[in-house]
Amino acid sequence: MHRSRKAKIVATLGPASNSREMIKALFEAGADVFRFNFSHGSHADHQLRCHIVREIEAELGRPIAILADLQGPKLRVGQFSAGRVILTAGQEFLLDSDTTPGDANRVCLPHPELFAVITAGQSLLLDDGKLRLQVMDSDASTIRTRVINGGALSDRKGVNVPDAVLPIPALTEKDKRDLAFAIDMGADWIALSFVQRPEDVAEAKALVAGRAGVLAKLEKPAALDRLEEIVAVSDAIMVARGDLGVELPPERVPGVQKRILRVCRSHGKPIVIATQMLESMIAAPVPTRAEASDVASAIYDGADAVMLSAESASGAYPVAAVEIMDRIICEVERDPLYKNMIAAQHETPQNNKGDAICAALRSVTQIVGAVATVTYTSSGHTSLRAARERPMAPILSITPRINTARRLALVWGVHSSVSDIVPNEDILVATACRTAWQEGLAQVGEQIAITAGVPFGQPGSTNLLRIAEIWPQP
Repeated sequence: MHRSRKAKIVATLGPASNSREMIKALFEAGADVFRFNFSHGSHADHQLRCHIVREIEAELGRPIAILADLQGPKLRVGQFSAGRVILTAGQEFLLDSDTTPGDANRVCLPHPELFAVITAGQSLLLDDGKLRLQVMDSDASTIRTRVINGGALSDRKGVNVPDAVLPIPALTEKDKRDLAFAIDMGADWIALSFVQRPEDVAEAKALVAGRAGVLAKLEKPAALDRLEEIVAVSDAIMVARGDLGVELPPERVPGVQKRILRVCRSHGKPIVIATQMLESMIAAPVPTRAEASDVASAIYDGADAVMLSAESASGAYPVAAVEIMDRIICEVERDPLYKNMIAAQHETPQNNKGDAICAALRSVTQIVGAVATVTYTSSGHTSLRAARERPMAPILSITPRINTARRLALVWGVHSSVSDIVPNEDILVATACRTAWQEGLAQVGEQIAITAGVPFGQPGSTNLLRIAEIWPQP
């Protein structure tokens, strides 16, 4: 069973998609990666879903990736004595360190580290940007603001600070507990929320210690100032347009998304476009035409994956949301314009053996009309570099490691298969031909292009390129 498309689909699991039947239906509809949102649910809930995913994986014989999305340091106001107040444009409003329940004039901000970095003229956004406050002045315990955009404000609503790099770690104590659990559970990717600097990613990678890929979620404007560094140290990137869209003016988000895409493509790092992609399908059986265009635009731009959040986690039509996303991707990838755009975006190979071989792999595939490119990989590095080249033929990634196969489920164009370690080149070619035929990627008499590293099983040693013709298989 292989997908007929190259871009991947990430589907979030939640109350609407808890059962084995629903999770299997989501996979069969097109989901390649399942996102476990650690902002919600207990460890027991996530463990049960993981067990179900692995059962389905074994039943259907296809590697499935699990993405554990950590909550991150979400900032919130305290509580109000009446539970809710109305703020009026022009009034003064205080955020302070007093834990007494708030009123229409003040509320507690239970994040003492913020008071030292907030300065006059900055903006504070409350409740996903619905309310905007402008800072007038501040000291060690009080921030005095004027309400610019008013409205209702209730207990524990979120606070965004778009104009400052916040002195808070990307990993809270809860995140560290969740991360340890997710690794023990067998997550393939760890998503790190509210990344601001490359050091945030480095901290998470030290804890993960190579047992999963680390995906940095870009949702803070401060991250854009160090974008190249963050992409370089991360294993993958997510454009999390929810909080990013709160902290940036709406008109800037499309351009920022394209900039992040270009940087990720240059570095050969997988990139996921997320949030509100088919938002109306939380309650409706079909998306808006604007949403369909949004998904299509991400695919035309060369994104590795697009993601469903509440649409599949808590919506009324989770399977339909995956199906329509699958159909949109397939329609785009059939468009001759898509192939032209992907070719125009082709990145110059970097100065190393792996990129030289994978660039040659792409050229050979086009020249001889190979129906598949086959990468034999232990760590997944060869398949990632091949995907960076964006060949039009499918990438069949053969690996002896199930964890590598699962992780590559997020990557553009890669179809993974688990095989025994090959001892020599002849068996490598035979394995590639047999697997391409078994997976339905090549027929007898067709050609495939193969790349691997010699000595076999040594990560980062891509240096072999072969062309082979599929012969009749036993």
